[in-house]
This record gives sequence, C-alpha cells and structure tokens, in this order.
Amino acid sequence: MAIQPKEKETKAMSHPKTRVALLRTTDRKSGVEGSISALGINPVKNKNVLIKPNFNTADHTPGSTHNDTLQAVVETAWQMGARSVSLGERSYPLTKEVMAQKGIFPLMQKLDVKIIDFDKLDQKDWVKVDAKESHWQDGFRIARPILEAECLISTCCLKTHQFGGVFTLSLKLHVGVVPTNRHGYDYMSELHTSPHQRKLIAEINAPFKPNLVVLDGIDAFVDGGPANGKRAAGNLFLTSTDRVAIDAVGVAVLKLLGSNNQIMEPKIFDHEQIARAAEIGIGASSPSDIDVVAADDQSRQYRNQIVEILNKG
Repeated sequence: MAIQPKEKETKAMSHPKTRVALLRTTDRKSGVEGSISALGINPVKNKNVLIKPNFNTADHTPGSTHNDTLQAVVETAWQMGARSVSLGERSYPLTKEVMAQKGIFPLMQKLDVKIIDFDKLDQKDWVKVDAKESHWQDGFRIARPILEAECLISTCCLKTHQFGGVFTLSLKLHVGVVPTNRHGYDYMSELHTSPHQRKLIAEINAPFKPNLVVLDGIDAFVDGGPANGKRAAGNLFLTSTDRVAIDAVGVAVLKLLGSNNQIMEPKIFDHEQIARAAEIGIGASSPSDIDVVAADDQSRQYRNQIVEILNKG
C-alpha cells in the first residue's frame, strides 16, 4: 500500500462538504449521544465495532479518554445496533497496566466488550505498510485489527502536545496503532527524533479510515500535554467521519481557548499534521470543505465563534 498525494478534484467535480457536529455540553453521556445523533449517520448497525481510545497513559482526562466517554460510546454503539463491540489499544507503558489503572477491565466486562491488547499481537499481526512516498525511512506497521475492522470508532481528546506533535487530536491518536520497541520495532524512536514528526503522524493514518471519530473536548490542555498540561474548559463534543476536518475544528477550539504560540500563530491548514493529511487525501483540504453543524440551539453561538476562526485558514 503506497502513500502518495491524491489527484485534486476538478472544479467541475463538486463534492459535498464533510460534516463536523458540535455539541456544547459539560455532560459526557449527552455529549456522545447528542453529537453522534447530529451527524445523522449510523455506521455501526449490524457491524462488528472496534473502538480505539486514547490510553497512551492513565493520566486524568484529557491525558486519557474519560471512562464516562468510553462507556457512552460503547452504549451508543450497542443502541445503534452493533453486532459486537471490541476495544483495541497500544499504550506507552504496558497496555494492561494502563487499562488496570483506569479500571477498564471490569468496565468493559460489564458492557460486554472484548479487549484486544495490541501488546499481545503476534508479529504477523503487525502489518507492514508500503510507504515509499512517505517520510518514514522504511515504512511502518499497523495493528491488523485496525486494518480489518468492519467498523472503527476512534475517540480522542482535546490537547496540545509538547514533544513535537503540537497537538494531539484524532490524527495523533492513531500513533497508538503502530508498534514500539517492546514489540521489536524502532518506529517510536524514529517518530520522536524526526524533523518530519508531524508529517509522519499524518502518514500513519493513510492505510485505514475510521467510520466515526468522537472528540471529547469538555476538558482541554492548551499548553503542555499529552499527559499533563495547562487546563481549560472546552465544554463541547465533536463528531465526524473525517479526521482532518475534526482536527481542524479542534485546533480552532484550542485557538478560541487561548493556547500556546505553536497553536496560535500558524493558520490551521498550515499545521503540518493537517497539511500533510490533506495532501495525501485523508480528509478535508480547506475550511471550505467543512460544514460545522450545531447539534442544538444552545451550541449555535459557540459554533459560530469556532467557524469564524476556522475560516481564517
């Protein structure tokens, strides 16, 4: 599977905007349910669903996915007619330790969710990606359950990233589908020492496509991150099927909240994660490709403020 820029559509080939639903809320259950409902889609019905959370560490949200958010995503998937629901992750420390610290094992058992610990995958289940057109030195590998998921739901947080990523939203979330040195590969060292780190992050996302992305923005880091940082109240949920679009809107929210200079100074689509992801066809290529939908009347004013920032580029 090669990673290369997609051909641009001609002006004659009009295409619909990608939707990002926005719900202003401080309640995670209603945030998940309302923002998904506002998208007006059901990608999970009669499907085997795999959820990819943010469990890089067990730090308090937004250091990791809040258990209430995860529970609401699982319950919503069941309510929407999922055939089965699984949870798959590779954490920075041992994945089982992170999940144990967060109380994930009893929670998932209660919700009838199978846990797939990517640490336990066989070597053959880390699938090599042909990435000749990428900035990776010799390609990279992706956990097979991600590539073969019938329906993939990715749920991310709203935060900055002080170790080179600049921000960690849906694109950066998927670094957790690539193996580490404890699996016998040196990809994380390459990623974190590369001058192209943010482009590498985008390129990880090329071989697969989530059917739904849920961003919990009730709590945010506007500086520091990913595990700890300067906190702010975002008080919103975002959902989309487009990782570039939801990350662009997420960066607009970080700008609205007042973040560090790395967030505030560049235009949104000049951020390298977003620019590279757009270049290789992962999602929206400009603000004009994005339709931010307010989930209810109470969300409309906040939506308008965010769109104003988004439309500046």
